[in-house]
Amino acid sequence: MPRVIVGSFVPLALMMAAIVGVGYFYWESGVAQITVWLQDTELTQGALGWLDSVGWSGLRTVVAPLILLFAFTPIVVVITLLLVATFMTPVMLNLVASRRFARLEKRHGASVFSSVLWSAVSTVAAIGLLVASIPLWFIPPLILFLPPLIWGWLTYRVYAFDALADHASRFEREQIFKRHRLNLLIMGVTTGYFGAAPSLLWASGAVFIAMAPVLVPLAIWIYTLVFAFSSLWFSHYCLAVLDGMRQSEPAPVDPNVIDVEDVTDLGDKPPELTKE
Repeated sequence: MPRVIVGSFVPLALMMAAIVGVGYFYWESGVAQITVWLQDTELTQGALGWLDSVGWSGLRTVVAPLILLFAFTPIVVVITLLLVATFMTPVMLNLVASRRFARLEKRHGASVFSSVLWSAVSTVAAIGLLVASIPLWFIPPLILFLPPLIWGWLTYRVYAFDALADHASRFEREQIFKRHRLNLLIMGVTTGYFGAAPSLLWASGAVFIAMAPVLVPLAIWIYTLVFAFSSLWFSHYCLAVLDGMRQSEPAPVDPNVIDVEDVTDLGDKPPELTKE
């Protein structure tokens, strides 16, 4: 919907402002430090020498900037995910709830503080897992599975919690997480692979560095749209599961209401029973 597309520019604007600010103060010094590290490392010197031997010496100038971009990409992804959760998810969740689940009762099982704390703890855990798994990325098959798996875990933890925070009670949320954990994780991993699309822009190498003012905002906007799609998917799924769970619950019994079928006509009973 147009309002969702327009809303995606808010995280994009905030993210670009942060990148411009950090780049203004730290980009040149960061590139210089990486260049020194490349020159002092024997392994990288061999790789750079091979580039010179095949006539690609011009690529020396883009190696350090590309390494710096690769290093900051996970941070950009995490911050974009959290910005979407903060600025877009509440709006999209209300939109989904009003259009599909208008009669679904809000039981407010989690406060705003609980949601922020949950997202913060999940993010720290995901970053820790990413850092710990970096040595395994050099095993060719694992790099195709480990990062999307970790991103998927973080995505489902953040967006599923936010989708249920207002409408589900704490018990209902815990039951949905328990019963549908595998489905939620598959949804998160799927969107994690969708999030790999902007990485194709990094692969353009020197072209990317030359067109960075255009390609960086484009890549971040793609990240934003992917996470917006993820948030909407989790909102639809989680609220539908919650609605189905409540419909399958037995209706509560009001002790003040008497079921007519269970009442025997006292006039037909013996006098002593009637008296009692």
